[in-house]
Amino acid sequence: MTTPSLPRISSLPTADEETIKSVLDALFEPCPEIHAIAVPAIQQTKRIPATPEVAAEYGTTGSIVNLVNALYLLFMGLSPIIWGPLSQVYGRRPISLVTGGGFVVASIGTALAPNLGAFFFFRLFTAFLGTSFLLNGAAVISDIYLPTERGTGTGWFMSGTLIGPAFGPFIGGLIVTYTSWRVIFWLQTGLSGIATIGIYFLMPETIFHKKIDDLEGYSGSEKGRALFSMLNPWGILKLFEYPNFLLTGFASASLVWNMYSILTPIRYVLNPRYHLTTPLQGGLFYLAPGFGYLAGTFVGGRYADYIVKVYIRKRGVRIPEDRLYSALPFLGFVIPGSVIIYGWCVEKDVGGIPLTVIVLFLQGLAQLFCFPSLNTYCLDVMSGRGAEVIAGNYAMRYLFGCLATAVVLPAIQTIGVGWFSTISTFFLLGGTLCTYLSILYGKQWRDAIDAKHKMKKLKKREKGNHDTHGPYEKSTGQKDVVSKSEP
Repeated sequence: MTTPSLPRISSLPTADEETIKSVLDALFEPCPEIHAIAVPAIQQTKRIPATPEVAAEYGTTGSIVNLVNALYLLFMGLSPIIWGPLSQVYGRRPISLVTGGGFVVASIGTALAPNLGAFFFFRLFTAFLGTSFLLNGAAVISDIYLPTERGTGTGWFMSGTLIGPAFGPFIGGLIVTYTSWRVIFWLQTGLSGIATIGIYFLMPETIFHKKIDDLEGYSGSEKGRALFSMLNPWGILKLFEYPNFLLTGFASASLVWNMYSILTPIRYVLNPRYHLTTPLQGGLFYLAPGFGYLAGTFVGGRYADYIVKVYIRKRGVRIPEDRLYSALPFLGFVIPGSVIIYGWCVEKDVGGIPLTVIVLFLQGLAQLFCFPSLNTYCLDVMSGRGAEVIAGNYAMRYLFGCLATAVVLPAIQTIGVGWFSTISTFFLLGGTLCTYLSILYGKQWRDAIDAKHKMKKLKKREKGNHDTHGPYEKSTGQKDVVSKSEP
């Protein structure tokens, strides 16, 4: 007896009403209000998803339009090294207002884009600006929360960054079912406009000390050189000399790799497996991890803070690495287990829709136990440099997210969803090992690197004193000799 293989991604068999009903029942039985909206949308939709619509309007192919998705994450990965230092120098509020206003303008540009070039430009500009909210949000939490409470705040904040990608495809499916794809970007414009207005009226400056204040009294050229040093992205890249910074960055990257390698191909993988024909039907599956992220909001960050307090009672002192213990069981067991079950059960057609929904929900829930722990560790580990540390971490994770988005569909076409999920599982286990090594040796590594930096500064200072005072002392001695020879 042969095991049924996963249909090719390009194949989309016709869905029967019973299968569609099973999708709806599995996902929406507890939510009759959503069920009432989803049923007519699925029954009436005959339209193609937004990407083909964009491609058709601009006279290109879906592959070309999909390229912007990977480039979007690439720009998200590059921009943190700009916004992190800027927020440390000028503060959280002005950077949030400038980038928020720019995001609104770029969203309008995307909605009105007359050609493919304009569409690409404005989409990538929103990616470049949008990361500022992620960095400043995390930095604000560092500014206003105690270390033992930051996990809870970070959990609520992270839920917004994760729920959006999960619920977005479903909402987008509803929009393209009944109207134009441009409405998606008008909705984005409205939401970002509300957020920017909220920042203006409700968000005070939270940073304790702006670096720009240290430059009062500097001349124009001196101030320019000092600003260049403060804003130089190399300052963030140098943080990777700390092994714990690099390893926790890899752990965060493994989570984002997992997130995008699952979310990106859901429709292409599950539609043919479960014989679904429309983008909205596949889009329903995005709600499973979305509800997991939502549920994790209430408990993930609180659990991270609880673990910190447990170890404070044990040690009598707070060590930033102790927080990472809260992520280990979820990063090393729950998420890898969910991913491997998802991949091979879909590949071999075992468990059907209910099992798929359950494991997608569980891995989404578990991510909200990991991200608050890792993000808050970045805020805690280097006092006064939280925005820069989190910027480097975001840069690393979104570059891996870009890679996942770019390779996942070709890889699944080549090796199948089961083997690709196995690769993702090993990636997650590698992230778990990196996290554990950071717990064991993080403080030791930090102390060693900090001691090396202090030694370099001391030697530089001593050399400067020698260069400054040596000639002066020699001259003074000569002057004294001359003065003594005078009558």
